[in-house]
Amino acid sequence: MGPAARSGWREKFLRRALDLGVNFIDTADSYGPHTSETCIAEALHPYPGDLVIGTKGGLVRPSASRWDPDGRPEQLRRAIDGSLKRLKLECIDLYQLHAPDPKVPLAESVGALADAQRAGKIRHLGLSNVSVKELEAARKIAPIVSVQNEYNIDLRESEDVLEACERLGIAFIPWYPLGDGTALKSRKVKRAAAKLGATPAQVALAWLLSHSPAMLPIPGTSSITHLEENAVAAALRLSLQDVAELT
Repeated sequence: MGPAARSGWREKFLRRALDLGVNFIDTADSYGPHTSETCIAEALHPYPGDLVIGTKGGLVRPSASRWDPDGRPEQLRRAIDGSLKRLKLECIDLYQLHAPDPKVPLAESVGALADAQRAGKIRHLGLSNVSVKELEAARKIAPIVSVQNEYNIDLRESEDVLEACERLGIAFIPWYPLGDGTALKSRKVKRAAAKLGATPAQVALAWLLSHSPAMLPIPGTSSITHLEENAVAAALRLSLQDVAELT
């Protein structure tokens, strides 16, 4: 597939997402790196008024297999300006610290984002890959509207973070919401899917939505078929018995 064909497919894919009612797109400067943000702008700019784009900074990609934390304020300032340029935005709806940097005090990283927010470059601030303690520390510096941690029906190590988000009225954005596929093959998920006339992936996403009012899953895919399948999960209703059996 040549560059023009790839560009056309990406536009078709992203526009199909909007047709399905998707109004939140999550990305990061490290995806590609930079490619994801550029593709979103090429396909969708000028953006619909109700579309929220969230991006992230704080991880760098020195090679395809490496994701290195870099939460230095100067690096985050460069990352924010780069995302603004690639996304063709004057203000980013949601900017998230991709991961705390163990070499940089969290207060310095969050402080750099708060400075950018005061400068009008960021509307809302979020965090990713954090603990409850780190969330509480960040909230002392600036209002935090979301947390993005790994979480799915088979991996719930961030349950305490989810509970904190519920208590504080903060959105919880589970990345890898379908896991590695192992949970989709489990007996309980397959049994629920057969009962509901749904796919295992739809059941896993519906369970997340039923599990918490703070939940905002972001399933990723490069298949329009899977995109359409995932979108149906938003309308799938699980009974209390279904939720209990899956939990």
